[in-house]
Amino acid sequence: MSKVRILNEGTIKELLDIKNVIEVVKQVYTLKNSNQADLFPIITHIFESGKADMDIKAGHLKGEANVFGLKLVSWFGENNKKGLPDVIGTIMVFDGRTGIPLGILSAEHITCMRTGSAGAIGSRYLARKDSENLLMVGAGHQAFFQIAAGLTVLNNIKKVAVYDPINYKFAVDFCNKVKLRLKNEILSKYKDDKIYSEKLSKKFNITFVATDDIEKSTGQADIIVTATPSRKPLIKREWVKKGTHFTCIGSDMEGKQEIDENIFSMARVFADDINQAANVGETEIPIIKGIITKESIIGEIGEVILGKVPGRVSKDDITIFDSTGIAHQDLLTADYLIKIAKEKGLGTIVEL
Repeated sequence: MSKVRILNEGTIKELLDIKNVIEVVKQVYTLKNSNQADLFPIITHIFESGKADMDIKAGHLKGEANVFGLKLVSWFGENNKKGLPDVIGTIMVFDGRTGIPLGILSAEHITCMRTGSAGAIGSRYLARKDSENLLMVGAGHQAFFQIAAGLTVLNNIKKVAVYDPINYKFAVDFCNKVKLRLKNEILSKYKDDKIYSEKLSKKFNITFVATDDIEKSTGQADIIVTATPSRKPLIKREWVKKGTHFTCIGSDMEGKQEIDENIFSMARVFADDINQAANVGETEIPIIKGIITKESIIGEIGEVILGKVPGRVSKDDITIFDSTGIAHQDLLTADYLIKIAKEKGLGTIVEL
């Protein structure tokens, strides 16, 4: 018999903070590119086209963590009619030494935080250090976490423009609420660390503006983060200025595309996982169209962090980080949560 700790959304939101999640995701990247992590093939299944599907991302982290496990996310589009959430995610973590289950966790907040952190790390290591203007494309659920994590790691951002391809009003509403959310959901975690709280507060006290002119905003941006479900390019090659960095988040399955494939022909391209990016990421379409090859991807972000491959080599470089999301991000964040919850006596213990 084994005992497993179950953590719900409320407990996870109480325990997670952006600073530590960024460090966890950074550790994931370095482990992956130090031969300390195995990524398993993604399993997907469509129950009914356009109505219900699921996917399983799984992997193994070696070294000190030594855990393996999976995240299962399902989407049932008719659930809202039944008063149920349409997206449901669950993470399971196992001890890599014994196979004993360690935890079962709700996946929603973990996914939001680790995805935001992943995007921020891409910008931190590939964008110009003097970047001042950030364009957020997409005002959906993930936009907040991209901005929160991005502002945490970037030191000179003065303005964030927000563009939503569906409705300008979504961008306006987002900008009206974002500062209060940053205060309540991010800064509140550091009330016992006055120095860090004040430092972060200054980073968050910048200009947020909604835009309905993506061409103009693209030309002004130093960093562009895309987080949409788009299947057609939202940003054209001719709009992009020299020195721009792209962090592409939304393309996580075949056929999705957020930026003009021709941008890849003049960019230094990096990924979280090269194989995954080439098959389901933003890089998929440029490869299919013969604009670049898989071998054109310079390296993985973990290699840049470790100094194994150069990231940006010139202030005029256009850089792209294709962040498809990998299971290790969920697993190590979940493992971190399980340990903190154990220390604090939180969660529900179930004997299997």
